[in-house]
Amino acid sequence: MNRDDQNTWYPSEQQIEQSQIMKLCRHLNLESYDALYEFSLCDPDAYWRGVNDFCKIQWSTDYQRYLDLSRGIEFPSWFTGGELNWVDTILDNGFDDKKTAIISETEKGAPRKITYADLRDEVKGVAAGLLSIGVRRGDRIGLLMENGIDASVAFIALSYIGAIVVPLFSGFGPEAIVARLDSCQARGIITSNGFHRRGQFVDVSKTVSDVCNQLDDIEFVVIKPSSDDIQPMPDQVTTYSWDEIKQPLEAAPPSSRMAPNDPFMVIFTSGTTGKPKGIVHVHGGFPIKIAHDAVIHFDVGAEDVFCWPADMGWIAGSLVLCTALMRGATLVCYDGAPDFPDWSRLPKLVERYRITHFGSAPTLIRGFFANHDVYANVDMSSIRLLITAGETIAPEHFLWFERVFGRGEAPLINYTGGTEVSGALLGSVVVRPIVPAGFNSRSPGIEIDVVDASGTPVQEQPGELAVRAPFVGMTASFWRDEERYLDTYWRTIPGMWIHGDLAMRDGEGNYFILGRSDDTLKVAGKRVGPAEIEEILIEIDGVMEAAVIGVDDPVKGQAIVAFIVCFKQVADIGQLVAMRVREQLGKPFVPSAVIIVSQLPKTRSSKIMRRVIRSAYSGMPKDDISSIVNPESIDEIELAVKNR
Repeated sequence: MNRDDQNTWYPSEQQIEQSQIMKLCRHLNLESYDALYEFSLCDPDAYWRGVNDFCKIQWSTDYQRYLDLSRGIEFPSWFTGGELNWVDTILDNGFDDKKTAIISETEKGAPRKITYADLRDEVKGVAAGLLSIGVRRGDRIGLLMENGIDASVAFIALSYIGAIVVPLFSGFGPEAIVARLDSCQARGIITSNGFHRRGQFVDVSKTVSDVCNQLDDIEFVVIKPSSDDIQPMPDQVTTYSWDEIKQPLEAAPPSSRMAPNDPFMVIFTSGTTGKPKGIVHVHGGFPIKIAHDAVIHFDVGAEDVFCWPADMGWIAGSLVLCTALMRGATLVCYDGAPDFPDWSRLPKLVERYRITHFGSAPTLIRGFFANHDVYANVDMSSIRLLITAGETIAPEHFLWFERVFGRGEAPLINYTGGTEVSGALLGSVVVRPIVPAGFNSRSPGIEIDVVDASGTPVQEQPGELAVRAPFVGMTASFWRDEERYLDTYWRTIPGMWIHGDLAMRDGEGNYFILGRSDDTLKVAGKRVGPAEIEEILIEIDGVMEAAVIGVDDPVKGQAIVAFIVCFKQVADIGQLVAMRVREQLGKPFVPSAVIIVSQLPKTRSSKIMRRVIRSAYSGMPKDDISSIVNPESIDEIELAVKNR
């Protein structure tokens, strides 16, 4: 956590004055961001009224009350008395019809563009088609499509008719999909029959056929053909072609009128233990929070070009879509491996489409870092803001990304929240200095604190990231599982939402995420977050990634085991690790073992799954691993442990 002032990014006066934050401040007659943040907590009703107005959220019937807590703080009702469909803010917000809404590029390099007028027509045509095949308001429909224009259209069209989208990761196997669709009694699936990864065609239609054979509730499948070879569906399932279901525009009714607390999405997250959790998001929650964050944290306006490669099966996919399209910006989608045919692929995407906002998970940043020579001469001068999210990032890689991709001029916005909270709990803003790997602000409208086990605020020491009051964007509950929702967030410290992140606040108002609190290491009575040790390991020349876990130890309570991925051979790695950790954290935190592997188990959002590593190390059951994109990494860990 040592910080050097020369490594701090400072905004210029021009960046401050031209920021979306200051435009919102002027809209609310406030003089500064500090005043805006205080206003958001002191008068949330007026604050969210101003945000709705500034972001031009389209309400068909104005709401009467900002918040109703008659069911308790755990189950708030938002914007009661109002009526809206969140997609109207994209389709009927007065954006320039001729402006490019989405640019989509596949791994094979085939680009496609549509304007806002085209997007409106596509959504209405698909919406009419879904109604024609019997999709009804409130139906849960699985969406299993590679990122791009068609996936975006399908996502929006389902909300347009009042159905509930269930996003599915494009790399899921049948078991993971069955668990999710069965949990929410889905009636149908919208899918493509496949996509390309590293030059090879991945057949999705076979997976969908296997799913349909196991689920009696699935009545239909809509398939976008990506090749001529489509696996037939079971006889009891009606199959429709994506192109065939599109209806003439005159067949499309107006978008469905929805209450603010009507669900539009059930998105599953595996969490750290147990079966996947069905996170429920509503029309008056997630989309409004993301439009807000697009202003506050991402500084997005209609003139911008936004790219953050993300699968539609994870929360980042819908977050990215709403961030760009609800602000009238241009969204750039990429469907493919980031290093195919080499690591210049995404930098060249920036150059080709003059991308202004570029987001990347820390894992991807580390890949760029290790392969910089491949794209050293690519022009990325269009970038004016960078984003990183999904896991903790080492200061070394934070600074490198800021200085190479952002030229030392563009701010790098660190952003953390999660599937259950829509957008940010903590996130940097462009009107304050940004320290490496830190967050320079709590997100406005959310009363965040770092607390100890009793709920008392702490500073300059690790604590639980807690929210003291309900907030716009929080999940309405878990799908038909209120007890698990309450157990997960509200019962650890009564009256507080305990998010499950270990965090620290310094004396200058900066925050740092140290890892998941259930990953917290307690060695000889000393508590430390895994990220603190991992940052030290990643700074070793040749080390690309690191994950540390705690294992039972009869003397210390827990001993630390480090798993390391290297991009080149590192001599005497065990001794080097011991020396660095001893110097920077102290002898108690020196790993008892260092294990070299070629990869670490991760989710699609690039989160390293320490829970899975811990289970593989100890030989314990791994519970749900359906969100792991590289399950072969688990076998490698088990073998490496066995051969120690």
